[in-house]
Amino acid sequence: MTESTGRDAPPGKARRGRPSTTALNQKRILDTALALVEREGPDALTLRRLGAELGANHTAVLRHFSGKDEILLGLADRLVEEALDGFAPADDWRRTLETLARRMRAACLAHPQVALLSTTRVSRRAAEFRGADVVVGALRAAGFDERDAARYYRSLVDTALALSSYEAAAAALDGRSREGDRMAWRREYLAVPPALHPHLAAVAPYLAEADDDDRFETTLGLLLDAIAARADAA
Repeated sequence: MTESTGRDAPPGKARRGRPSTTALNQKRILDTALALVEREGPDALTLRRLGAELGANHTAVLRHFSGKDEILLGLADRLVEEALDGFAPADDWRRTLETLARRMRAACLAHPQVALLSTTRVSRRAAEFRGADVVVGALRAAGFDERDAARYYRSLVDTALALSSYEAAAAALDGRSREGDRMAWRREYLAVPPALHPHLAAVAPYLAEADDDDRFETTLGLLLDAIAARADAA
């Protein structure tokens, strides 16, 4: 699909005062889409709205992306690209995986609205391939054969992204809801009747201590401990 520029339009200028569509490129479109989603939420991302933000007809966007879904895949790869920026694998396979998981979490929390849209997607683009190669390489360095490295790669990445997108969903809530959920661990859970919920009442004073950082690190540690144990067994 294309946008007619009109035979009488001066060279390099679009009709009706719009900027030349030649100024559009994939980077600019993704930059604008990311800013729009972060500012107004996932529902704001439509081709027409994106075109308006770019100062162009929405059909001009389709010269660079086949549709909205391809834009979403581009945003998914943006998160991975941000996580990999400045990253270098460590000598130790476990430290490599820990660092990369933390970086991916940081990218999701920096762009929670985009993370809600994209963390379940397979972008099949350059940054994702690079990240996948790093993770698989670390698992092979741990001693796994190709089949097990593939299995543990999928499990590890899906778990890290699930944790990150869960936190991103909480970060995307309005302030009142987010604070209400946070305080529930210090109010309602502390008030549970021990006669009805004896085990919950026993641990209630410590539930609030398990904050986002603690839960992420605990889950990541458990998973990597299990991978290490299987590597030793292998």
